[in-house]
Amino acid sequence: MPSNAVVLAPIFTRILARFPQQLNFCFAYGSAVKKQLTNNSKNNMIDLIFCVDNSSKWHELNIKQNPSHYSGLKYFGHNFISKFQENFGAKIYFNTLVPIEGVMIKYGVISTKDLITDLLEWSDIYLAGRLHKPVEVLKNTSNSELITALQLNLQSAVHSALLMLPESFTEYEFYHMLSNLSYAGDFRMIIGEKKNKVENIVKPQLKSFRQLYKPILKTLSDYVDFPNLKKDQSTGEDSVQNKIPTICSQDISPLAKLHHLNQLPRWPQKALTRLWNRGSLRQDTEDVLRAIAYDPDCNEIVFKCINQIVWKSSISQSVKGVATAGIFKSVQYSSKKLSKMII
Repeated sequence: MPSNAVVLAPIFTRILARFPQQLNFCFAYGSAVKKQLTNNSKNNMIDLIFCVDNSSKWHELNIKQNPSHYSGLKYFGHNFISKFQENFGAKIYFNTLVPIEGVMIKYGVISTKDLITDLLEWSDIYLAGRLHKPVEVLKNTSNSELITALQLNLQSAVHSALLMLPESFTEYEFYHMLSNLSYAGDFRMIIGEKKNKVENIVKPQLKSFRQLYKPILKTLSDYVDFPNLKKDQSTGEDSVQNKIPTICSQDISPLAKLHHLNQLPRWPQKALTRLWNRGSLRQDTEDVLRAIAYDPDCNEIVFKCINQIVWKSSISQSVKGVATAGIFKSVQYSSKKLSKMII
């Protein structure tokens, strides 16, 4: 993630001006921000994430400034809101269906420490997953630990995707796998999202995906070959939509797989260890990862373990969202999601 100043579109400048300014990091994502296929972004809700150092203080200021954004939980006070944010679900507090500056927004608040944990450890793969895809950074962070965590999160995504891909694949398939890490296990994909959501995200943004992951892939040239990176093309869409896609290749030897497995975050490694040790034999993480590297079903094992983390966090955060949004807004929001899935 770059640390230079961000030039904001006027709409984002006006929106951010309506909130307390104590933001460590802020980004926008979703179909209203980033181009997607078969999508009328003009009518879609803008999704924002506010990363703050002191959640309690930020909510105190925001409740005074924007009391209508909150459900009845605001009557319990800002300290309660902060504890509810940090101790339940994916440690994010969302206010949804908020009309500001002529648009509808949803914004989530997360503490810096909790965002760093998810990025480094994939404890929830909630915001970590959203940051696997191109987003619109509205405020860069100067926190060196967070800057490092943002970069390591992308590296973890690459290692995970390569573990689940075959020896040969297209560049589109690689970015599709990256994007699917945080969707395949999300229960909302069953009842609240279009089935081709990942395709809708990836195809229009190939250039952005390439720019995001190019520096990391260049460091992995011993393990994977991306011909398009060597060509250093300035456009991204053509290479994926050609009749003859560019074929990438990777080393799928057990040693290469072991390298990728060793680079996975802590929670996926823990999940792999638990899954492998279901029988009477108990092995430590190092032995388990070595054994999985030699297993012909390595890709399926990794896929299953990552899905389990996403499934758990998506359910807990959605249940939490009913309280933070209130019953009326929850029904409204769910209806909008279902109507988008059907259309």
